[in-house]
Amino acid sequence: MKLHKTALIAGASGLIGSQLLPLLLASDRYAKVIAVGRRPLPIVHPKLEQRVLDLDQLEQHRMALIADDVFCCLGTTMRQAGSKEAFYKVDYLYVVKLAALTATNFAAQFMVVSAMGADARSRIYYNHVKGEMEDAVRQTQFRAIHIFRPSLLLGERGEKRAGEQLGAVLLRVLNPLLVGPLRKYRAVPAAAVARAMLRAAEDDGGGILVHLSDEIAAGRVPAR
Repeated sequence: MKLHKTALIAGASGLIGSQLLPLLLASDRYAKVIAVGRRPLPIVHPKLEQRVLDLDQLEQHRMALIADDVFCCLGTTMRQAGSKEAFYKVDYLYVVKLAALTATNFAAQFMVVSAMGADARSRIYYNHVKGEMEDAVRQTQFRAIHIFRPSLLLGERGEKRAGEQLGAVLLRVLNPLLVGPLRKYRAVPAAAVARAMLRAAEDDGGGILVHLSDEIAAGRVPAR
């Protein structure tokens, strides 16, 4: 059944977003897919509307952010960002602004990528910021909020990160040994996270749900 809804995706050029965008475009659920970002994507599709804008000025583009389901795949690393301040801007400010603006535009659902270990009380800066972001997003008024906490992501990135490449190799070897309570530390393919985000939206439920890495990898999203 075609529902003719509108999806909005931010971060479509990233590891998860680049896997998610084709799924949204192929889904009968959506008649239109809005991609928000700083640079145009090298993709042409009859459903796709690209909104190239400055994320620092997101408030000025509120009327370009009207959608039913919002998929937030924004995120960077300390190395990419270059400073704590720049990292905070991308992983907290942009995400929270997007949630607030799309909520006031009456979007029904917000799907956001966080990270395993996200905790506003954490002494690890990365986890602390992710936890603060989750806490802020939880305060916005959506019918449903889905928070995805993957472990190390597997997939081909546009840029090579030596540390993550080494970690991915090690976790591929260790994954079968991570059982029981350690299962949540297994590396997860970015494609699995993308599929889980679409399935969560298709569930059309309500409330705030957190999806852990092992559940995502096993295809157990949504789980109620």
